Amino acid sequence: MIHLDEHSMGPLCKVTSALALASALALAGCGGGASSASSPSIMLLAANDGVSGFELWKTDGSAMGTVLVKDINPGAGHSSPGGSGLFPSEFAFFNGAWFFSADDGTGPKLWKSDGTQAGTARVTAVVSSPREFTVLGNALYFSADDGVNGRELWKTDGTEARTVLVKDIAPGTVSIGGIQVPRSSSPTGLTVFNNALYFSADDGVNGRELWKSDGTVPGTVQVKNINSSGDSSPSGFTVFNNALYFSADDGMTGFELWKTDGTLGGTAQVMDINPLGGDSSPSGFTVFNNELYFSADDGGTGFELWKTNGTPGNAVLVKDINPTGDSSPSGFTVFNNALYFSADGVAGAELWKSDVAGTVRVGAVSLVSGLTVFNNALYFSASDGVAGVELWKTDVAGSPVQVKGINNTTLGAPNALTVLNNALLFSADDGMTGRELWRTDGTVGGTMQVKDICPGPCDGVPVLVILP
Repeated sequence: MIHLDEHSMGPLCKVTSALALASALALAGCGGGASSASSPSIMLLAANDGVSGFELWKTDGSAMGTVLVKDINPGAGHSSPGGSGLFPSEFAFFNGAWFFSADDGTGPKLWKSDGTQAGTARVTAVVSSPREFTVLGNALYFSADDGVNGRELWKTDGTEARTVLVKDIAPGTVSIGGIQVPRSSSPTGLTVFNNALYFSADDGVNGRELWKSDGTVPGTVQVKNINSSGDSSPSGFTVFNNALYFSADDGMTGFELWKTDGTLGGTAQVMDINPLGGDSSPSGFTVFNNELYFSADDGGTGFELWKTNGTPGNAVLVKDINPTGDSSPSGFTVFNNALYFSADGVAGAELWKSDVAGTVRVGAVSLVSGLTVFNNALYFSASDGVAGVELWKTDVAGSPVQVKGINNTTLGAPNALTVLNNALLFSADDGMTGRELWRTDGTVGGTMQVKDICPGPCDGVPVLVILP
């Protein structure tokens, strides 16, 4: 199940929180500008019924409302809606329809669907493998390859006639194995900021640097050549306090914390967190209590929890959670006036929180992932060391309690938690019917399988993609 919210991918980032056996994907916090529609009554998903292959499905959270939308690649072949590969992961909602990549047997092309068979159709066959879908104004932007210009920045209004190349950022060709192929700028991390689209791209001259676009050729420009001797490879774009924050390498201090206001002069390093010449590699940027929290390595404490107010030179270690190594905090989720996350303090990925009172471990669970707020509680996948990885939530006092033992083995691990129609949907394996679609209202009796999509012990492996 994939969250398409800014912090939890934007439309793919638009990837992925890990899941047991990689049975599903969950997008989380990489910036992006997906449009939203309030209170969706259905969600699209990619699932395999054992007959049609991985195809486009939809659900309203009920058994009868969980149905195949369209067998895009007829027969047992996979259309892999949402992206190539076994576990598709990228959709975007725009102009009343969901846009995604799907393969009808002619390769991954741009498709759209309104959730009906008749309303599911290919937009254009001109571009291949579209991804990085991000809405800006009246257009849907994405990265794609037309076979002529390489992988570049495109946009569409949802029609074939108005699906166009924004700009060939990296013109010309490059030799690969002695064969000349179109050079690609391969834009990534598309994120909306100040009515423009910001991203990382390689123009073939300056390396991978920070770019922005207003949707026109002259308005698609490099913001700054941060690393004049190579790639700065900016990533993790996150809007905070009227600026865009990210990680980048200037070629001297390594990957550190940067920000931009969209101008050359306003693009600067916030702080060299690891001054010993190594990378601090900040990631997981999340806004909380008027500060930006993230994971970083100062070269002495390992990867730990940090925060900044954005002023030059301001970045402070919140807590050295694991004094003997990396706590590697991740999955940052704001809930009940605190920042919750997974971190390795004693026994692997444990549940932690940080607020005005301090930063402390919550309960005694480990293997924590998939933090999701639902019905005034925080839900997640975890193990208490006795049973396997199961569905947990915080109680009224904030302590972890198991919702239900679905499998009691690591193989059953619930994942890809997504809220829909006053229920929490997720993927899980009960050990009998394979990995299928489940739901909960937070009670034992209200936690049940929605549908055995692939009847019997086979896996429907629902890759659930919430489309706001």
